[in-house]
Amino acid sequence: MSRPRLIEMPVVFYRTSGGAEPVIEWLRTLPPEDRRATGTDLATVQWGWPIGMPLCRPLGQGLWEVRSALPSRRIARLLFFVHGERIGVVHGFIEKTQKTPADDLELARRRMKEMQA
Repeated sequence: MSRPRLIEMPVVFYRTSGGAEPVIEWLRTLPPEDRRATGTDLATVQWGWPIGMPLCRPLGQGLWEVRSALPSRRIARLLFFVHGERIGVVHGFIEKTQKTPADDLELARRRMKEMQA
C-alpha cells in the first residue's frame, strides 16, 4: 500500500502597489529562531493543507490564521486565505490578547480582497 503524495501549495505574500511586502518585512524583524518557527509552521500548512487546530483556526469569510508558539515565549499569528491552489499570506503580528484585534482582521480582509481581484 502506498502513502498519499504530499502536494505543495504555493505561498504568495501580500505585496503593495509600490512593491513592498509588509508580511516579509515583519518576519525579518523577528529573531532568527522565531522566524524559523513561524516558517516551519507555514511550511506545514503549505504541504499539509487542509489543517485544523491547534495549528490553524478559521477566522471567517475565508480568512485563516497560523498559530505559532515562538521560542521567545511569544505567540505569532500569520493570517492567510486559500484561493484555488495557492495560499495568500496577508498579515502577521505578535499576539497580545486572546481575541484577534478588529483592526488586524480588517487589514487582513482588505488585503485578501486586493489579492483575489
